[in-house]
Amino acid sequence: MSSVLGVSVGAGAVRMARPLAGNPPGHVTPDAFELQTIPVTEHRTEELAAEAVGVTLATHQIGATAIAYRSEQQARAVRAAMARQQVTNYELVPEIFAALEFAQATGDIRGISSLVVYDLGSTGLSVSVVDTQTREIRHSERTSDISGDYLDSLIREQQIASGRIAHPQDPAGLAALDALCREAKEQLSSNTAVALPSEQGLVLLAQENFESLIMLAIESSARMTRDVIVRSDRPVHGVLAIGGCARIPLIGKVLERWMGVPVIVPESPETVIARGAALLARPVRPAAPVAHPGPAPNQAPAGGYGDEDLSPAWLSAPPKRRPKRPKGKAQQDDFDDVDGLAQDWLAANPRSREKRELNGAVLTVSALTVVAAIGLGLGYGPQVLERDSHSSEGSPSLSPTGLPRTTTLDPQIAVAPATTTETEESIAAPPPRRQTTSSAPPPTPGPNTFVVPGLPPIVVPTIPPEVFPFPPPPPG
Repeated sequence: MSSVLGVSVGAGAVRMARPLAGNPPGHVTPDAFELQTIPVTEHRTEELAAEAVGVTLATHQIGATAIAYRSEQQARAVRAAMARQQVTNYELVPEIFAALEFAQATGDIRGISSLVVYDLGSTGLSVSVVDTQTREIRHSERTSDISGDYLDSLIREQQIASGRIAHPQDPAGLAALDALCREAKEQLSSNTAVALPSEQGLVLLAQENFESLIMLAIESSARMTRDVIVRSDRPVHGVLAIGGCARIPLIGKVLERWMGVPVIVPESPETVIARGAALLARPVRPAAPVAHPGPAPNQAPAGGYGDEDLSPAWLSAPPKRRPKRPKGKAQQDDFDDVDGLAQDWLAANPRSREKRELNGAVLTVSALTVVAAIGLGLGYGPQVLERDSHSSEGSPSLSPTGLPRTTTLDPQIAVAPATTTETEESIAAPPPRRQTTSSAPPPTPGPNTFVVPGLPPIVVPTIPPEVFPFPPPPPG
């Protein structure tokens, strides 16, 4: 028969809890769990928790696993560690929810709708105001100024100051003395005095001396708890004290005096989160199959591209058909459709329009070059240049603003060259527009006028014979 597993990831130890078989539904006793504690030494806490879960899943029939986390940063570290162990059948739950689940299952907070969760562990103190019915966290704060390690340091300094313990000379000796002071603190939760021998000397401490050492720190934690309640703007009806340091009797007394409400300290408060996580453990459902997405923008489809996919949209689109009309006088709609087709053609194929503009410019330059070559071939070039030089000396120079301006046609409406084939005209040349206003007929070209398709008429000036006498014919 499969069971469930709850895990709490603390800074000093990783704790795991598995409910025992035969527990009655609806009520859980504090001793109805199989508990295991793994101290944190050299490994990281998250890595140690992942390894412990992997070993437990391999050696026991575990159907569901829940791991409690304190912050989002710790949750990300746990996910990464579990991924390295290739463990996927687990879920993450907040520590505060695990504590509430255990307290509600045991009936310790029955009748309390607003609760303060006081969690004093080895590395810090967390205080949260929670609505037990909706499990909404009204306000939460955490500090590392008050912790179990800080209380251990108070005992160590007191023992060194008394002269019974020599100050360790290396970090290893200091760590060993701290562990001895931690053990003395834990024993004082149920004894009135403790005496522990060590290499440096005898650790001797009475409960009265211990309470006087930590009184200031515990009152500071009670003041912080009261401030959190004020910031939450919500009255509370009880305090749930959890964590390893909640075993100290002085903490419950000070909190009750400062808060004025009952203080609940569960049995084995350091394992409350692990046992609550076990109660929240549910089997993880397999992920639903993901539909295969379509091809990426730069990726060809599986069957390859067809002719319709490779052709432009304006060529692959079906042609617009106009309804048949009786023969006769053209109607206004016909010209409107032509205008629309011209606009669609211009918008659909910008490269053809640019090509026509370039062809018009090239044709203009070529025509001017031909005209200049004809003038030079007839022998008019030197005389015209000489006459221009004489006229420029006798006449005043023109200002830059007085230069004559030449007008050119708009490239977008330039007439296509006459050398294009019928196929090119049907594709490239836009259909003609109907003239809405009548214009004067163009003047009849004279004998000295050259007409070049696509350009305005070019008039060649007439040169008088007396200015440029022709040379006499050669003798026969």
